[in-house]
Amino acid sequence: MSLTDTHDALLLDLDGTVWEGGLAIAEAVESITDSGIAALYITNNASRSPVDVAEKLGAIGLPVDPSRVLTSSQAAASLARELYPEVTRALVVGTAAFRDIARDAGFTVVDSADDRPEVVLHGHNPETGWAQLTEAALAIGAGAKYVASNMDTTLPTERGLAVGNGSMVAAVVSATGVTPAVAGKPQPTMFRQAAEFLGSQSPLAIGDRLDTDIEGAVAAGMPVLHVLTGVSGHYALLAAPAHQRPTYVADSMAALPQEASELAPGAQGGFRAVREGDEVVLTGGSDASTPIQALRTVLAEAWARDTPPTGVRPESPAARQAVGQWW
Repeated sequence: MSLTDTHDALLLDLDGTVWEGGLAIAEAVESITDSGIAALYITNNASRSPVDVAEKLGAIGLPVDPSRVLTSSQAAASLARELYPEVTRALVVGTAAFRDIARDAGFTVVDSADDRPEVVLHGHNPETGWAQLTEAALAIGAGAKYVASNMDTTLPTERGLAVGNGSMVAAVVSATGVTPAVAGKPQPTMFRQAAEFLGSQSPLAIGDRLDTDIEGAVAAGMPVLHVLTGVSGHYALLAAPAHQRPTYVADSMAALPQEASELAPGAQGGFRAVREGDEVVLTGGSDASTPIQALRTVLAEAWARDTPPTGVRPESPAARQAVGQWW
């Protein structure tokens, strides 16, 4: 059975999976549309409202109702309300959209640490600078609780990896010594909320980053497809600890119509892998074999133990050709 025949919903990451810097990733739009199953978009990027995200998805050919978008800013406001039900005043380090979400969650949004906020909500905003981070640090130093939308240290853009919310949070943590409660991925909350909203019994999560998308889906007990279109590449997968190992691995979402068994780690493409000490030795293959087949073959052996290997040693022409294209 194909991967889409096996599942009744797609829980999709955005940056590095569906788009990069707002531009559609090759074959992503067509793959989602052709899948024929329900989709909900889960993003750690807290800089836009669900309405804005839906509009951007429509612009690349994916008409989406805002209710099919779940952002980490929504999750952060919900988490803060759950953890601190008595709190009323919030200082939001983030975009105007995040401030609106906080108000919708019942918070009175203030602008300064001098307004004695009881919680600081921290989400990604490209305009965040020293002044905003300082207000957050002062508020937390005065006793405010601290909740972050997500801890992504980087954010994929068309120019490369930009500074992410986690890097901004790190500055506040360094200044205050206070670690925030975190709402977004890799926490499992957003995945479970998305599946519940869709009424899905067998959702498939899809993402590009091991320490957020994949780890979050694993924590939620959901099968997950890792696509090699964003942050985490072949060697990152090789070194992945058990809690960051995806169920399936593919070059892109164009693999959705493939057999599920073909996308899971295992020997394929004529390759053979064996663990020798700290390395995996890869042999076999042919001129028709592909880098992704080599990767799945190696991962089956690499992940057979809890301790990841330190590297892979290709020992056939096809193996060297395939591994030479890994990143």
